[in-house]
Amino acid sequence: MSHGHGPMVTFLVHRLCEVHGGWIEHVVVTHNIDGEPLQPPVGGWPFRVTEVFNAQPAGFGANHNRAFQHCSSDFYCVLNPDVELPGSAIWKALVDQAGRPNAGLSYPTLLNPDGTRQDNEREAVTPVALLRRHLLRRPQRRVDWVSAAFWLVPSAVYRQMGGFDERFFMYCEDTDFCLRLRLDGLAIRRADAAVVHQAMRRSRLPGKQFFWHLYSLFRLWSGQVLWRYVTAAAS
Repeated sequence: MSHGHGPMVTFLVHRLCEVHGGWIEHVVVTHNIDGEPLQPPVGGWPFRVTEVFNAQPAGFGANHNRAFQHCSSDFYCVLNPDVELPGSAIWKALVDQAGRPNAGLSYPTLLNPDGTRQDNEREAVTPVALLRRHLLRRPQRRVDWVSAAFWLVPSAVYRQMGGFDERFFMYCEDTDFCLRLRLDGLAIRRADAAVVHQAMRRSRLPGKQFFWHLYSLFRLWSGQVLWRYVTAAAS
C-alpha cells in the first residue's frame, strides 16, 4: 500500500521479483494517493500484479480488505513498503508457522536499520499499559499483538475474522485484529526469520497522523474487544 511511497513501492515489488522463490502468486499494490503505474522488469512479472488507484484515500484496514478481494491463494500477506526483504527463505519460514494448527498469523522479527530489534511485539494497549511502558519504563508482561508491517495470514482466517475493522483509521487496526484472533483461540506465531523495517512512525509527531492515532486509540478503548481480551487474559 502506497501513501506517496512510489520509489519505495517500486523497489519492494522489484525485490519481490528477485526473492519470490515460487511462493508468490499475486501482488496487489494500492495507490492510496496519486501514483505512477509500476513498470515491469525486463522479461515481465514472475507473478500476477494488480494495481488499485483510489479516487479518495482510504484507511489501512479498508485498503487491505479491498486488496483481499483479489486473493485466491491459501495465504494473504500484509506487507509495508518500508520492509527490506532478505531472501526467498523467509516465505517458507512464514508458511511453516502460519500453516500450523490454530495459527492466526505468522510474522518475522523486525529489525531497525542498525540491526537492533524493534518493539513490534506489544502488550494490549490499555491506558495502564501505556503508563507502565512510557512513564514508568517497565517491561511488558506479555505479547498480545504484533504490528502489521509484515504478516502472513491464512486466507480462511482472514475471511473468518472479517478482515480489519475499518472503523479504525491508519492505527490500531492491527491491535484489534490480533486481539480478536486471540479471543477466537488462534495464535500469533513468530517465524524463524528477520527483516529490516524502516518504521517511519510519523504518529509521534504533531500533525494529522498523531490525531488519527488518538482517534484510533479512543475507538479501541471505547470498544468491547480490548476489554473482553484483557478480562480473558487476566482470568
